[in-house]
Amino acid sequence: MSASSLHPGYPLVCDQLGVGLLGRPLLATVHARLAPGRFTAILGPNGAGKSTLLSMLSGQRAPRSGSVSLGGRALSAMAALELARLRAVLPQETAVAFDFTVQEVVEMGRFPHRQLPSRHEVRIAHDAMEATGVAHLATRGVNTLSGGERARAHLARALAQIWEPRPDGATRWLLLDEPTAALDLAHQHQAMALVRRWAVEQGIGVVAVLHDLNLALRYAHDTVLMGAGRCDVGPTGETLDAAAIARVWGVECSEVHASDGTPQFLVAAG
Repeated sequence: MSASSLHPGYPLVCDQLGVGLLGRPLLATVHARLAPGRFTAILGPNGAGKSTLLSMLSGQRAPRSGSVSLGGRALSAMAALELARLRAVLPQETAVAFDFTVQEVVEMGRFPHRQLPSRHEVRIAHDAMEATGVAHLATRGVNTLSGGERARAHLARALAQIWEPRPDGATRWLLLDEPTAALDLAHQHQAMALVRRWAVEQGIGVVAVLHDLNLALRYAHDTVLMGAGRCDVGPTGETLDAAAIARVWGVECSEVHASDGTPQFLVAAG
């Protein structure tokens, strides 16, 4: 069964997925259908298994138990090149051993698709850099950038990897591990607005590990909430409330609303 036989719009399905590292206690069991065209946040305290879950969703790590499937086919049955054409992954650590330019790093995202260098591929890389606000840094060495600039360059690389719709119409996926960690306030919101827009307008499935609950409330359609011995999955506004925050993080919060009505949480003093 090839990638061309994947049903367009199929979700990523976690079937009793055991999240945890070998030799250590199981952190969570996840049963979820992550939908294309939506932005799903993975939330939880340190050590809850968020990054481990993301690595299983990307096919980079085998589940402890259960399975992850796309179009009824286990990710473990897909070849690396096939996966690379369907999904892009932005890990927490994005060290580059050599001082490639930003342009070169972003063009690396096109390697699963390209046969020979072309003006078309260069244009995609340029457009991806424009989208994340790093086009003016194209000729700079990526290792000379600030942490935030480097993060935006690697986000451009991930976007370039899934820039074009699939010829067979299969869903593209963007998997991000703490993509806002190095970004300032303005760039955090710009990045989250960008990936949400990609989800809504292009039907891409976006999954991101986040620590900022208020960013999740503003931008994520759905949430996988891990911690306190359980995993809850559902619309963000229903899954993430003051009671859930107290249970998972042990923090008391009060709910307020932004001028547009979006709920936000303030940590209680003390």
